[in-house]
Amino acid sequence: MKPLLRHLPLLTMITLLAARSTHRPFTPGPFEEQDSAPSGVRDWASIPDAKPKWEPRARYGNHSPYEVFGKTYYVLQSAEGYQETGIGSWYGKKFSGRPTSSQEPYDPYAMTAAHKSLPIPSYVRVTNLENNKQIIVRVNDRGPFHDGRIIDLSYAAAHKIGYANKGTARVRVEAIP
Repeated sequence: MKPLLRHLPLLTMITLLAARSTHRPFTPGPFEEQDSAPSGVRDWASIPDAKPKWEPRARYGNHSPYEVFGKTYYVLQSAEGYQETGIGSWYGKKFSGRPTSSQEPYDPYAMTAAHKSLPIPSYVRVTNLENNKQIIVRVNDRGPFHDGRIIDLSYAAAHKIGYANKGTARVRVEAIP
């Protein structure tokens, strides 16, 4: 027994060092880390706008009301007549391949968007009020959940409308029947 006690401090130190080496440093969650542009160069002009067409209301993503970060949101019954002006942003590589609210995988090169209250799917015209460029996107996700932002565009959509490098822009969002 005494030989074991004599080595106890050494065994304790080895155990502590081994435990410390397996500890992983803190990594921020998905809402804390910065997003980035998807890799690869694209011919942005060759990516067509979304083509509005009738689609049934999605099975997922239209539950109302819903709550995010303690705030309650209500999904509109219809997009008809919807128009809003505010700040648009984009999301890219960080969410690539992850399911959107509609359960479709997010594609940063598709002409899609996230909106807090428009029915999924909806089609909207987004105008960058700083350069008057316009695009048409299909809403298939929920967000953005940052104060003051009204729409999150896919990276391709933000690039085509001229604010991917800037991150945000003042935009007008209009529903397309």
